[in-house]
Amino acid sequence: MTDCGCDKAQKDLEEYLRNEVCNTRHADITEHLENCAACRDEALVATTLTAVVARACKEAAPEDLRDQVLARLRAEQATHH
Repeated sequence: MTDCGCDKAQKDLEEYLRNEVCNTRHADITEHLENCAACRDEALVATTLTAVVARACKEAAPEDLRDQVLARLRAEQATHH
């Protein structure tokens, strides 16, 4: 059984989605994704997950929660010194 390139494409998928692969490999993966629905679906899941995480990272904790966490950390540090 010959591999249709899925193993190679999936191995490099994360770097591909962050544009961290060389142009030659980028073109190979792009071509593979155009012809392989399974890998294309995996790329879509990875892209969606990355976008959701990026959005979540932009959200800030409420100011009072932040103050409570900092106060607790300071108290813990004071008891361990």
